[in-house]
Amino acid sequence: MTTWIFISFLTFTAFAAGLTWLITRRDERSSSDGFFLGGRSLTFPIIAGSLLLTNLSTEQMVGLNGAAFNDGLSVMAWEVVAVLALIVMTLFFLPKFLKGGITTVPQFLELRYDRYTQSMANSIFLIAYAFLLLPIILYSGAVGLSHMMDLQALTGIDEPISLFGNVIMPETIILWLTVFVIGVLGLLYSRFGGLRTLAVLDTINGVGLLVGGMTIAYFALNKVSGGEGIIEGWSILREAAPERLSSIGKSDQSVPFSTLFTGVALLNLFYWCTNQQIIQRTLGARNLAEGQKGVLLTAALKLLGPIYLVVPGIIAYHLYKDTGIGADLAYGKLVFDVLPAPLTGVFAAVMVGAILSSFNAGLNSTSALFSIGLYKHIINPQGTEQQMVRAAKVFVVSIAIMAMLIAPVLAGQDSIFKYLQKMNGIYFIPIFAVVVVGLLNRRVPAVAGRVGLITGIVVIALGYFVPFCASALSSAGIHEFHFLGLVFALIVGLMLAIGAVSPRKEAWQIVYTNEVDLTPWRGAKWVSLILLILVVAIYVFFAS
Repeated sequence: MTTWIFISFLTFTAFAAGLTWLITRRDERSSSDGFFLGGRSLTFPIIAGSLLLTNLSTEQMVGLNGAAFNDGLSVMAWEVVAVLALIVMTLFFLPKFLKGGITTVPQFLELRYDRYTQSMANSIFLIAYAFLLLPIILYSGAVGLSHMMDLQALTGIDEPISLFGNVIMPETIILWLTVFVIGVLGLLYSRFGGLRTLAVLDTINGVGLLVGGMTIAYFALNKVSGGEGIIEGWSILREAAPERLSSIGKSDQSVPFSTLFTGVALLNLFYWCTNQQIIQRTLGARNLAEGQKGVLLTAALKLLGPIYLVVPGIIAYHLYKDTGIGADLAYGKLVFDVLPAPLTGVFAAVMVGAILSSFNAGLNSTSALFSIGLYKHIINPQGTEQQMVRAAKVFVVSIAIMAMLIAPVLAGQDSIFKYLQKMNGIYFIPIFAVVVVGLLNRRVPAVAGRVGLITGIVVIALGYFVPFCASALSSAGIHEFHFLGLVFALIVGLMLAIGAVSPRKEAWQIVYTNEVDLTPWRGAKWVSLILLILVVAIYVFFAS
C-alpha cells in the first residue's frame, strides 16, 4: 500500500512542477515587479487559486480539522467569516492599495505615515514570519504527511537512536526529516521562481486540493455509514452528537459565537486585507477588475471550506474519540484510513503543494519586505533592481533555514491552529488598526502610527504572557478574542486622540501611480451582496 502511495505522490508532484515550468519558463524575474508581483499581470483565476492555496496549507487542513475534532462545527467561523473580510478587501482596501501602486504593506505605511513606521512594521512582519508563520507551516505539514503517508513504515525508521547522550524517538526523527525535505523544496521554488511561478503552481494544486478535500469528506462519511451513503453518514453524526454540528460556538469552545464580532472578525480582516503573505497575490493583479473578481471567487470558494476543513475533523472525532489520538494527528490518520492508496498519494502530493504554497508565499513576502523595506532604504539605497532581487534571494535562504530549525520545537501544542491564531493577534491587531485609521482619517500624524504599533504589541504581550494580567483577564471573564477587540479599540482611540491634539498640517492623499487600470468590476457589489446573504443563511441553517 505504501508503495502505491509513494508512486502516485511522485507522479503528481512531477506533473505539477513540469506544468508550472512550461507555463512560466519565459517569465521576467530580474526586476522587483517581475519577481515580487508577477509583473502585475495576474488574472482572476490565478489570483483566486493562489489566494486559496496560500491560505489552505496544513495549518488549515491539519489545524482546523484538529480544532473541529475538539469543538465541532463552530470552528467553521474561520472559513465563513473570512468571506466577509474578502468582501471588505474587494470594495475598500484593494482599490486603495492598487491606486497607490504599493508592493508591501509597510511600503503603504511609509507613504501614509513615515519611514520609521514603515521600518517598525517591516521588522514586525519579518520577525513574525521567521519565528511563527513559517515554522508552523513546516511543523503542521510534517505532522500531517507523517500520518497520511505512514512515513514510519515507508522509511523503515522504527527504532530510537542515541545522539549526544539523548534518546531520539522514531516520531521525532521523521518529524525533523520531513521538515527538512519540505523546507528545502519550498526554498528551491521560492529561490528560483517569482510570484507568477508560485501563483501558477498554487492554481494547479488548488484544483487538486478542492477535489481531494471533497473526496475525503465523501469517503469519510461513507465510512461512518458503513457504505450506506453520505446522507446516512451525516444522519449518524447528527444522532451521535447533535451539539457538535451547531454553528453557534459555546463559551467553553475555542470560538464562542460572540467573538465573531470582535477578535475573530478583526483577525480575519487583517489576514485577508493587510497580511503581506496574502495580499501580495492581489497586488499583482492586471487591473482592479481582475483583482476584485479574483478576491470574490476566493470568497465563494471559502464557503465550501467547512466541507473539507471542518467536517473531516468531526468525522475523525466520531471514529477515533476513544483511541487517544491527538486532535492534530487525527486528520492524517483519517486520510490514510479512508482513501484508496493511489488517491492517498495524489492527495499527499497536493498537500505538499499546499505546504509549499504557504511556505513560498511567506518566503516571497519576507524577501519583498527585506529588499524593499531594508535593503533599498538602509543597506544599499543606491543598489540596482538586480542587486535588490539577488539580496532578497540570499536573505530567503537564511530565513528558510531558521524556520526549519524552529519548526520541530513546536511539537506538543494542544492545538496548533489555536496557538497560531493566538500568536497572530500580537501583530495582526496593531498593524490592522494603524492601516485602518490611516485610510479613514487623513489628518492623523505620523507619530500616531508609531504609538499605535508599540501600544498594541505591548498591551497584547502583557495580556498573554504576564501571569498577573492574564489572570486578571480570566477572572473578569474576558475571552482572549474579546481582549483583542478591546486592544483594537484602544489603539484606534489613542490614534484619533493624537490626531485631534496634533493633526497633520495637510490632509493625506493617495497619489494614483497609474500602475494598473482602476475601473472596478461592475458585478462586484452584487456578488458581494449575494455572498453576504449566503454567510447569514449558513449560520442560521446550522444554528441550534
